[in-house]
Amino acid sequence: MITVIFYILSAITLGAALLTVLSRNPIHSAIYMIVCFFSIAGHYMLLNAQFLAVVHVIVYTGSVMILLLFTLMLLNLKEKHEPHKAIISKITAVLASCLMAFVLFAAFMKAHPVIEQYKETGVDFQSVKVLGNVLFTDYLVPFEFASVLLLLAMIGVVMISKKDLKQDVD
Repeated sequence: MITVIFYILSAITLGAALLTVLSRNPIHSAIYMIVCFFSIAGHYMLLNAQFLAVVHVIVYTGSVMILLLFTLMLLNLKEKHEPHKAIISKITAVLASCLMAFVLFAAFMKAHPVIEQYKETGVDFQSVKVLGNVLFTDYLVPFEFASVLLLLAMIGVVMISKKDLKQDVD
């Protein structure tokens, strides 16, 4: 049963990711990305990582996608304003994607697991207490850098969306 659910979630993830990239409408693309994020959270649930699934939904599906949708709406992107790409740039993009897929496939084929046998320690590494302790002791500086980065991104969105009053008067 879990195998069937895994294959269904994988098909939804791959289909939504493909539609995200291929969709011409940026709003539709953002909605497909939300579907992709929810299906990835389903994969986390299958791996019995409930905390990671909830954080994934809150952070990515909630915060990042809302920020992206507001940015898209504020920039007022339209399909007709998008310039058509030359055929050489499309061919270059396809070749670069195929090369990247080949490199990833070769890396996966040569990869070997570092730990061949897992030991049961009895410690729950998924508890919020353990994660919070590690986050605020060992990884405090990267955590603070991430918060500053998100703050700068929010300020950037406000600055982009700010209208120039001198241009509106003309």
